[in-house]
Amino acid sequence: MHSDVRPQRIAEESAPGDREIAQAFAALAAAAPLSPIEIERRSPRPNDVAIAIAYCGVCHSDLHAARGEWPGMMCPMVPGHEIVGRVTSVGSKVTAFQPGDLVGVGCMVDSCRKCSSCGEGAENYCESEQGYLQTYNGYVKGGDRNTYGGYSTAITVDERFVLAIRHPESQLAAVAPLLCAGVTTWSPLRYWNAGPGRRVGVVGIGGLGHMAVKLARALGAHVVGFTTSESKRDAILALGAHEVVLTSGERGLDGYEQSLDLILDTVGSPHDLDVYLSLLKRDGTLVLVGVPDAPHPSPSAVNLILGRRSIAGSLIGGLKETQEMLDFCAENGIVSEIEQIAIQDIDELFDRMIKGDVKYRFVIDLSTI
Repeated sequence: MHSDVRPQRIAEESAPGDREIAQAFAALAAAAPLSPIEIERRSPRPNDVAIAIAYCGVCHSDLHAARGEWPGMMCPMVPGHEIVGRVTSVGSKVTAFQPGDLVGVGCMVDSCRKCSSCGEGAENYCESEQGYLQTYNGYVKGGDRNTYGGYSTAITVDERFVLAIRHPESQLAAVAPLLCAGVTTWSPLRYWNAGPGRRVGVVGIGGLGHMAVKLARALGAHVVGFTTSESKRDAILALGAHEVVLTSGERGLDGYEQSLDLILDTVGSPHDLDVYLSLLKRDGTLVLVGVPDAPHPSPSAVNLILGRRSIAGSLIGGLKETQEMLDFCAENGIVSEIEQIAIQDIDELFDRMIKGDVKYRFVIDLSTI
């Protein structure tokens, strides 16, 4: 329960300028429960878009960050990088958006815009010293303040980092996780050419994995889902998998050796990679998109050498491919499977996430703030 005491107010930037007040929930200290807070968001500069946030997805990284489980976390911290809402105003030089548009904001709100990665539309791999500017827990240019994310009623973002939403407004809540879970799986599927004639495995059918299954199927690949639980078989097939493999069974992987072109591993805990490397065809790739809290056991070089196989990683996606993913999902009726929640329940829901008690993504309704 939260008291009726007026919440603390914080500014996102130390530079002078007009401010607009947004209501938010923040971790005021590492591992502290999230509490109401007021944010002074900047009024739109010439290239800015001001957004009233309708929904924000809850990513597992929000939990790690808010509870101080990763290094470099800054408090007060307002998590949230799966943001959807409606434009309320735009700066004088904005041409791509106008008030009333449905838009999204993902994991980035800026980058150096000068390096080769930024120039090629891969801002997620920005080569500057600080990398891309995170939507939350990132240092604001020209100031000493933290950026604050989507667990709030409003945000102001440079138009270059705002995405157009073309889904029906009735699907807006279920679109929110596409801004992270969607593009995090879309990017490697596209880079490694998932499509007709390709066999794609998905390990870990959670927030990321369920989107990987949906997207790989829609791209035309033959999709194989891997799970430790027989009870999940029907649900995984319903997401679009052609086959489901029970990895905990005595002979679960028999017959799948050297059968897959690509495997997306979304698991966020250390596990044996050799099990999955052996399932790849010659020249196949195991792509890691889950971030474990400790290193995976070292895989055998033999599994890599004998099949010219690769282990790779992939980080979210650039702006161009994020918009491409959103448009593809709108055209094909793809959204995330969600449970809509009230912001006041966020700490309880963090605990549920730790237990794996979510199918498949929590999304905050910001009208509850």
